[in-house]
Amino acid sequence: MRTDTARGPGIPDHRSAGRYVWWLVVSQRGRVAAGATYGSLWMVGLMLPPYALSRAIDEGLVPGRMPVLLGWVAVLFGVGVANAWLAVMRHRTMTRIRMDATFRTVRVIVAHTLRLGAALPHKVTAGEVVTIGIGDVGVISQTLTMTGPGVGGVLAYGVVAVLLLTVSPLLAGVVLLGVPLLALLVGPLLGRLQGAESRYRERQSGLAARLTDLVGGLRVLNGLGGKDVFADRHRREARALRDEGYRVGAVTSWVQALGVGLPTLFLAAVTWLAARMAAQGAITVGELVAVYGYAAALVVPVSFFIEGGYDLTRGLVAARRVVRFLRLEPPAAAGTGDAAGSGAGDVPEAASVLRDPASGVEVVPGLLTALAAARPGESAAVVDRLGRFADSAATWGAVRLDEIPLPQVRDRILVADNEADLFAGTLREVVGGRRDRTEEAIGRAVRTALAEDIVRGLPDGLDSAVEAQGRNLSGGQRQRLRLVRALLADPEVLLAVEPTSAVDAHTAAGIAARLHRARAGRTTVVTSTSPLLLDRADRVYYLVDGRVAAVGSHRQLLAEQPGYRRLVARGEDEGGVDEDGTDGSGEDLTGTDSATYPRPEAPVTKEDA
Repeated sequence: MRTDTARGPGIPDHRSAGRYVWWLVVSQRGRVAAGATYGSLWMVGLMLPPYALSRAIDEGLVPGRMPVLLGWVAVLFGVGVANAWLAVMRHRTMTRIRMDATFRTVRVIVAHTLRLGAALPHKVTAGEVVTIGIGDVGVISQTLTMTGPGVGGVLAYGVVAVLLLTVSPLLAGVVLLGVPLLALLVGPLLGRLQGAESRYRERQSGLAARLTDLVGGLRVLNGLGGKDVFADRHRREARALRDEGYRVGAVTSWVQALGVGLPTLFLAAVTWLAARMAAQGAITVGELVAVYGYAAALVVPVSFFIEGGYDLTRGLVAARRVVRFLRLEPPAAAGTGDAAGSGAGDVPEAASVLRDPASGVEVVPGLLTALAAARPGESAAVVDRLGRFADSAATWGAVRLDEIPLPQVRDRILVADNEADLFAGTLREVVGGRRDRTEEAIGRAVRTALAEDIVRGLPDGLDSAVEAQGRNLSGGQRQRLRLVRALLADPEVLLAVEPTSAVDAHTAAGIAARLHRARAGRTTVVTSTSPLLLDRADRVYYLVDGRVAAVGSHRQLLAEQPGYRRLVARGEDEGGVDEDGTDGSGEDLTGTDSATYPRPEAPVTKEDA
């Protein structure tokens, strides 16, 4: 089904939940107008059969007036056929309106997710995004249904009032006052429902986030023996969500019960009053039938009024969550506005020094630079600034990074995050990135990252399937594949965060040696406290509280900086523990050689690298 979103979703109005819902309406004005027209004609058409039936009784059920009776029967049949066609068209149009609203919101959310980029996990949980994408989107689109029968219900209400005035002013007054009274009776429940729905949605997103964390960290939790503790916490939160759901269900049941019961009671009251008037001779039998038909037909718009209020209440709750998500702003340096670089700066044509004034780090082109800090987040923050994933005054040569067009920064500077996503696909696709890679290039990167055992251990080698986030791989294997992917990209500047933290000392030594040789003459920055990697670095920055405390070679800092010496000794003690509880890659790196991906002999020497 083609929707208007094929031309783009447009710019959403996220100033408030109500404005967002209204934006969805005006984004498809023509379709909404058509739906309102069909809905109005259909709803008004429901009021015509009682009128035709009353005329057929009063004027046609008289001896000798068969042509009149047949005429009104024909009118009744024609009205029924027309109403059937209008109902079909109304339903089709409203379905298109809901689908358009659904896909428009999905595209807006996806576009904003891409805009947030790497900042997304720091601003909102995965559970929140899942809940919005699966639940809230459908609830919002359902709200737009009221634009069709809702408008028609108001018109039908007015038509019935006019028709009843021709029968009895008393009956017309009862109907005119009764319908608003029904809405007032349901109103307080809608307020309670909105509060209960809001609490339920918040708990639902929290539980979804907890479940996402559980699935993503199941291997770690199992290794630490914390799986049962986490499962107990999840069960408690699930019970709390269930109880909140019961409260929502209780209010919803009353709303829906009153939506059916009150119109029925209203119909009975109007019919009883009309019957008494007919018995007293105040109205004819045909008019009694007409009044009954009008009251029965009014049950439909009254029910729509109540359902519309219910849908609007739930839709505003859902839209409020979407609006809150759309208000999240990406870091200025990572965005696309003025602060994100308008192209005013001159892009360095040759290799230039990267400087981070906040920490004092200067990355000299062509060298392997290491950042060592007691708190890994401090060195990772430097990488974020140098890679322009955080707002900063970092410079590249004589130009501020945030003055260089972002695509050019991304093409030449690559940040290899240790927690970067691994998407599902073949191993070749996982490491290949956006360009096709030759077997020779892949082989070089695999050997540099000491990942030959991964390729050889999978049933189909590079064509083996890798699950999303590398769930069928160990932590050390995932880390090495991320390094393979970064090396294959072959960026001018590679910024790698903890590239050997999840592998054993033997593997870390091999990676350090081969990385130094593979990136010779290229600018490379690594964050690590592993002495094996630090010893291979051309320059090491020792950071304390996020600032450079000392700079030099690994051996110089060992001799001159007691704090650095303690840090490196701790890194050595903590090294060699994989995130899944194994001693690194979880693989035996010794054994028979392979012509394509030979096993390294232990230990790996500089000559071997």
